Formats: sequence, C-alpha cells, structure tokens
Amino acid sequence: MAKTGVFESDPMVMTKATELKKELQRLVRNIVDDEDYRTETIDQARETLFALKELKMKRRSLSLKLRETVLCPEEFKCPLSKELMRDPVVLSTGQTYDRPFIQKWLKAGNRTCPLTQQVLSHTILTPNLLIREMISQWCESQGLELPDLAQHVNEEGITEADRDHFLSLLEKLSLTLPEQKDAARELRLLTKKMPSFRALFGESLEAIPQLLRPLSELKSRSSIYPDLQEDIITTLLNLSIHDSNKKLVAETPMVIPLLMEALMSGTIETRTNAAAALFTLSALDSNKTLIGKSGALKPLIDLLEEGHPLAMKDVASAIFNLCIIHENKGRAVRDGAVKVIMTKIMNGTHVDELLAILAVLASHQKVVDELGDLGAVPCLLRIIRESTCDRNKENCIAILHTICLNDRTKRRTMRDEESAYGTISKLARNGTSRAKRKANGILERLNRAVNLTHTA
Repeated sequence: MAKTGVFESDPMVMTKATELKKELQRLVRNIVDDEDYRTETIDQARETLFALKELKMKRRSLSLKLRETVLCPEEFKCPLSKELMRDPVVLSTGQTYDRPFIQKWLKAGNRTCPLTQQVLSHTILTPNLLIREMISQWCESQGLELPDLAQHVNEEGITEADRDHFLSLLEKLSLTLPEQKDAARELRLLTKKMPSFRALFGESLEAIPQLLRPLSELKSRSSIYPDLQEDIITTLLNLSIHDSNKKLVAETPMVIPLLMEALMSGTIETRTNAAAALFTLSALDSNKTLIGKSGALKPLIDLLEEGHPLAMKDVASAIFNLCIIHENKGRAVRDGAVKVIMTKIMNGTHVDELLAILAVLASHQKVVDELGDLGAVPCLLRIIRESTCDRNKENCIAILHTICLNDRTKRRTMRDEESAYGTISKLARNGTSRAKRKANGILERLNRAVNLTHTA
C-alpha cells in the first residue's frame, strides 16, 4: 500500500498530477499506436514527463520540509526562518542563525541582532560547528539528509574557504611590507574578478580600516610605496562599485583623505583610480555632500588642469557628479574650476565632458562673471556653429542663455553673431527641444533689447 503524504491531500496538487498523467498517457498512446507519429509528440511527452517529475520532487521536498519543521527541536530552528538550520552561524552577540537568513538581514542595512536588538560590534559570521554536528546527528536519526557543508555556497557565491582566505589576507596587511604587498595585490585581483568578494567587506566594520592600515599608518608622502598604494586604492575602487558598499566605504573615516592623497601623490593609474572611486561613491547624494565638504574637489580640479589623457574622463565624471548638488558648485568655483574647464574647452580637450560640467556650474552667479572675463561667449557660439554634436550645442546654448539673462554686456556679442551667421536662429529651428527653448529665450531677449533701443 502506498504511503499517504501530507500533500497527497492537497486537491490542487492532486488535480495537477492527474492532468499530467492523463496527458502523458495520451501522448504515449499516440506514439505506440500511430506508425506515422510526429517527432513533436515525443518532445511533448518528454516535457510532460519532466513536469510530472518536477511536481513529484517539489512535493517530496515540501513534505520533508514540513516534517523537519514539525519534528525538529526548537534549538535547531533559525529564529528568522523558523525552519531547520542548514548552515548555523554565530553573530557577535552569541545568537545562532541560519547563514542565508542572517545575511539577508545584514544586507538590508541592519546592524543589530534580530533577537536581542544589541548593536553589533562586527558582522563576521562564525560557523557554529557544535550545533551543526547536533543537527546532522538528529537528521541521521530521522532519515533526513542535510547538505554537505563543504558544498555549501551562499547566494553571493562565497564558500567558507573563501571567507577564511579573505580574513587571512586582511591579517597580512598588518604584517611585514612584503606580506602587505602580496595581500594588497591579491585583494585587488579578487575584488576585480569576483563581485562576491566585494560584498565580504560589508560584513565587518573593521574590514575597510584593515585594508587601509598600510597607508593610514605612514608618516609622510615620501614613505609611500607606489605599488602598494596603487593596489589598495584600486581595491577601494572595486569595493565602491558594489551598491551595498557605497555608504560604508565613503563613511569610513580614512577613505576620502587617502583618496585625496592618492590624487596628489600616486602613479597616474593610482590617481585615475582614486578619481574613479570618488565618481562611483558620489552616486549617493549623502556621499556627494561628504566628499565635497572634505575638500576633494581641489585635487580633482588640479588633476584636470594637468590634463593627463588617462585621467581626464574619470576626473571630469567625478567633478560633474559632485557638482550636481548646489553647495559643491560654490566649492568648485572657489577652487578654480571655471578657468581650468574653459581653458581646456578652448584648446579642444575633452569638450563633451567639460561642457556638461560648465552647464551644471553656470547657474552659479560667479560663474557668469568669470565666463565673461574669460571670453567664453565667442567660443561657445563657435562650438554651436561648427559642432555636429547635439548635446554639445544644447549645453553651449544653455550656458549662453544664463549669461544673456545675467550679463547684459555680452548681448552685443550674441547680436553680432546672429547678424553674421544666424547661429542662434538656426538652433531655434533645428536643435533639440531644450536647445530650441534656450535659443528662443535668447532671441526674445535680444529682440526686446533692440526694440527698447529704437523706442528710446
């Protein structure tokens, strides 16, 4: 007599199984009885058989799960899932949880113990080998199978061996210089190739300070080892790519000062990667404010002025992102951004990126004054006239519109350009929708000024 499982009493499951069996019988009968059966019929039979197998496996899995949950001792159940623990781990408070569920809790940004509500001193998860062995023995006595821990991989793709190796590399960063260099190089490679290793840095509040220790303990720039600095700064860049790390990385006290130091003193690759890290971290508005207040715009602008081709795009991207918030616009202006940017544009260097920054900065009153003194108006009009890039034309006319509204002395130059080439009128007809609006706004101002002059 067949055993009656818990889910055999589920009408929906039973109905689904009956339908699949009937369909399978029909298909097999067609194959057996019809000499000229179609190959599609075999495919349909195979798919139906596979669906029946899947249903059976699910029913078995659910039945075992229910049996585990009903029968297992309470101390073997995870406080979060209320199910039998597969990979019990101990939190810093001493409480034990099943790894996938406590990891989900921590990844949601929680830094307290779910049971005790204590603030965690760190988020390293330690395997509870005693509970694991007790669960294994209980499962054996009940005829249940528990997955082999050696084969266990969490949803981030990290094994226990990976985690142990990660912790050993962090420890090496406090040892001799050769060991520091080896560990830093390996962490750089691992965080580049394996996104899961980036997530490991979020499990402990001490992981990033440990990474930075070789740089943070140096007494002066002259004692910096360029290859070690490059590997650590590049690892920071790799970490900052991971969305869950952005806030943690930026708010670790030594990160931004060390990135600023790298912008000023590192190899060109180090400086470029430091700029890229600041750009990536500035995806969060709270980080934009933090980075701006730290004074990081000045070394970024200095690096932009140097104009090394490897660094230009990353530096420009970082400055653009930071200047999206109003308070950083003033900082960039005070740090000399407008002159540096306008000089580069006039020289034809990275015009696309730098026009985008200038368009963002143009809403600041001091920028209008500086642009007038730097001869920006003829340059911007020439770009509109000669460029084939709609985005560049749009940024140029947006800047000119702001100048037209706030500096009457530059309207004459615009009128002369319009008389000679019809540059603004052409853009008002053929530009993007934003460019048309700005161009028409300028034309209205220019026409109004002419009418007022004639009236007078």
